[in-house]
Amino acid sequence: MAETRKFAELLQTQIRHEFTAAQQYIALAVWFDARDLPRLAKRFYRQAIEERNHALAMVRYLLDRDEPVAIPGSEEVRNDFSSVHEAIELAVTQERTVTAAIEAMAKAARLEEDYLGEQFVHWFLKEQVEEVAQMSTLLTVVERAGGNLFEVENHLFREAGTPIEDAPDMPPVAGGKL
Repeated sequence: MAETRKFAELLQTQIRHEFTAAQQYIALAVWFDARDLPRLAKRFYRQAIEERNHALAMVRYLLDRDEPVAIPGSEEVRNDFSSVHEAIELAVTQERTVTAAIEAMAKAARLEEDYLGEQFVHWFLKEQVEEVAQMSTLLTVVERAGGNLFEVENHLFREAGTPIEDAPDMPPVAGGKL
């Protein structure tokens, strides 16, 4: 049973990272809001809710598996940036870091022959491909806009016309998905 704990421990640690990501995205959203960039702000407010849902899906999984759950505080978040580019770079880095952590959880589940844990993590692996791609694309748009933030806002406005698909295969969220 000690081996199985490694996956559960990594999952518990990831809950903290997901809540921290939610807080970081709120900080980014507020930073954009303060600079009258409503589309960027909305994008990151929405992203914060998504990260919160990820954390609570992990909580629900641990509860369902009769594993102990402790809701952690979040790590420090950054609130000041020198540019939109720097803020989006932080988001890209954060998503790549989360991807590495999710991959480590998948590896731990597989090594422990925790097939239920491995199945649970698969959704998050797929999600991280999307998360990194979206943030990388946003960074590319910022770079191509060459300092014209109206172009970035227009891009996000056009993108908002595309309905966001709700992930029907997302694991259940403790307390319900927002």
